[in-house]
Amino acid sequence: MKKILKRLSVAKKKMGKWFWVLAAVPLLAILAFILTRGNKPSGISVVVQKGPVVEELVLSGQVKAVRHAILYFPTSGKISWVGVKEGDKVNRGQGLVSLDKTILNSAYQQALNTYRNYQASAENVLDSVKDHSGDETYSQKAVRTSAEVARDNAYDAVTASLYNLRNATIAAPFSGVVTSLPNPNPGINVMVTEPQVELIDPASIYFAVDADQAEVIDLTVGQTVVITLDSFDKNFSGKVSFISFTPKSGESGTVYEVKVDFSGIKDLKESLRVGMTGDAKFILSQSENTLYVPSRFVNADKDGKYVYLGSKENKVYIKTGVEGEENIEILEGVSEGDVLYD
Repeated sequence: MKKILKRLSVAKKKMGKWFWVLAAVPLLAILAFILTRGNKPSGISVVVQKGPVVEELVLSGQVKAVRHAILYFPTSGKISWVGVKEGDKVNRGQGLVSLDKTILNSAYQQALNTYRNYQASAENVLDSVKDHSGDETYSQKAVRTSAEVARDNAYDAVTASLYNLRNATIAAPFSGVVTSLPNPNPGINVMVTEPQVELIDPASIYFAVDADQAEVIDLTVGQTVVITLDSFDKNFSGKVSFISFTPKSGESGTVYEVKVDFSGIKDLKESLRVGMTGDAKFILSQSENTLYVPSRFVNADKDGKYVYLGSKENKVYIKTGVEGEENIEILEGVSEGDVLYD
């Protein structure tokens, strides 16, 4: 410290009056900065502008299809014919895959023969007791009932075997695209529980979201929606086509399914895939060419909503309209070009 003071003393003697002039310059600069800053309003400002304000609700969901079927054989057996491959377009009623009908036809014939035998036995029993309708013994009644039950069971077996035979070929229940074919080659033994064909109609694709009980009241059929899919770099337009009247089962909260139909994507529907995820942006309300400010500049207390107009000391109460995620419409209290502070 002593060395510094000594150097200053030497400099003072050499420079004379210029020493004090140079020393005063930094002090004057600091003083000017303090005075200038004191004259400016503190805080971040924004200018009231005119433009659109949109209130939105964003819900996550996924692509589904109204006509979407997973098809099974009604019985186990060996695949004898496969008429399609994955990606094929098929028409309603078109055959897709078939089981070997040899064993199925044999089972039907056996069931039919068994039914005929039990039918004949039942007729014999009925003939033996037909003159005893008024004095039929318990023994006779038991024999008759047993014969009738055996006949009826045999008839049910005929019906079931005929059903299996007639449905040994899986046919398309609607026109669409084969999206899954687990067994594309004949000669494979399959179980009744194994899915054989998955079929989807691309024309019936829609976007499904779940809305809770507080959100669903703001949605209406016909409402405009903007859909953003994770798999695409573009937005899709759509409209609400259905809002469920009953909540979904198995959910932790009370949620309702909302269906959104895609609009104007005829050429793209086959590019969409069931299960694709994304977001749906619902337009709840909007105003065009209206006064607005960013949401952060609008405050609230027990008397209402207010802004700081011109300075942090000028508190002005306002009336708001549409409240978007980023901007808020101001109906009364400020004018275009006004400067607000946060």
